[in-house]
Amino acid sequence: MSMPFIILLILALLLVLMYNSLVAKKNQVENIFASVDTILKKRYDLIPNLVATVSRYMEHEKSLLEEATKLRSEATKPNLSDAHKIALDAKITSALDSIMVAVEDYPELKANENVMHLQHTLHEVEEQISAARRAYNQSVTDYNNAIEMIPTNFMASLMSYQKKQVFEIVEGERKNVDVKELFS
Repeated sequence: MSMPFIILLILALLLVLMYNSLVAKKNQVENIFASVDTILKKRYDLIPNLVATVSRYMEHEKSLLEEATKLRSEATKPNLSDAHKIALDAKITSALDSIMVAVEDYPELKANENVMHLQHTLHEVEEQISAARRAYNQSVTDYNNAIEMIPTNFMASLMSYQKKQVFEIVEGERKNVDVKELFS
C-alpha cells in the first residue's frame, strides 16, 4: 500500500469516527430529554388532582391555582420546542412551590389524606425530575463540548448541529435562604 492511500484511509476513518460520535451524542441528548419529558408529563397529570383537592380550601390562593392550571395546559400542547418546555418547567416549578408553601397555612388541608398523598407523590416526581435534569444537563454538556471543540466542531458545522440549552434553576431560587425566617 502506498503512503497517500494509507493517509486517506486514516482520514476517512477519523471522519467516520467523528461523525458517529456526534450522532451518538445528539441521540443521547434526545433520548434523555424524552425521559425528562415523560417525567414532566407525570407531573402535569398530578397538577389537576392537586388543584382540585386544594381548591376547596384555598379560595385566597385562587390565582396560584389558576396559574398552575394555565401553565399545565400550555405545557401539554404538542410540538413545543425543547427551549419552551424548559422555560415552562421553570415556571411550573415555581407555581407548585408557591402552592406547597400556601398549603402550610391551612392546618385542615395539611391533615387531609388526599393532599398528603398528592404532596408525597409530587415530591417523588420532583426528585425524579431533578435526577433526569442532571442526566440531561450532563448529556447536553458533552454534546455542546463535542460541537464546539476541534476537530469535531468542523464536522458538527457540516451537519448543522446547534448548541442545546440546559435546564437551569429559576433566578428566584438562587437567593440565599433566610435562616432567621425559618425559626420565627
